[in-house]
Amino acid sequence: MSLAELKRMSIGGWLSIGKAWSGLFLKSSCPLCDRPAEGQLCAACLKSLRRCQLADPQRLWQAELPVFAWGTYGGLLKRAIAVLKYENQPQLARVLGTELAQAWLDSGISYPRGTGVIPIPLHETKLKQRGYNQAQLLAERFCEISGLRLYSSGLKRVRQTQAQFGLSSSARSLNLTEAFVVGNLKRNSPILLLDDIYTTGATARSAAQTLQQQGISVLGIGAIALAGQS
Repeated sequence: MSLAELKRMSIGGWLSIGKAWSGLFLKSSCPLCDRPAEGQLCAACLKSLRRCQLADPQRLWQAELPVFAWGTYGGLLKRAIAVLKYENQPQLARVLGTELAQAWLDSGISYPRGTGVIPIPLHETKLKQRGYNQAQLLAERFCEISGLRLYSSGLKRVRQTQAQFGLSSSARSLNLTEAFVVGNLKRNSPILLLDDIYTTGATARSAAQTLQQQGISVLGIGAIALAGQS
């Protein structure tokens, strides 16, 4: 390119050249290790994350409230969920939601036509503090891949509850009494609830009971991580 042509180049042209050159040298950083990454995670962290995957994610699918969980809450999966929730890295939900959806499709679980997905909601106060609901982001990606219908506002959390961590089983249930109300959804659709972590199931049972009291069938709950299970 001649000097005259360079002088005539528009600002947009210079920006395009700048982006092209920067793309050759700069990559995004992995939010789990800060190494360069082609996607949301570097190859090493993605490999380590997949080691957390359960061999049988549907082993609790025959429980009173069926549970489908992708991985064990430990190792890099525990770290990834913490970074997603508390370090403002919402893009991690795409990685985790993809893994959960692919495991769901591979499982061969049968479900009624028209099944919808409802993410476990945050109370408005916590939503404002965090800026997003991690379960909502996971559900969005899960539905993109699985083809299930997303009901983002199917449930609302109308009572701010204590953190469940550290509470006894009875205290967990009491803490969630009347915490949810049914929002906007197709009433004759069976529902798969979706959350980031499944521990004792108190939150999932409370949400399921709220739906069932309105005559809505609950298929079960999907979670990216299973905690506190032997």
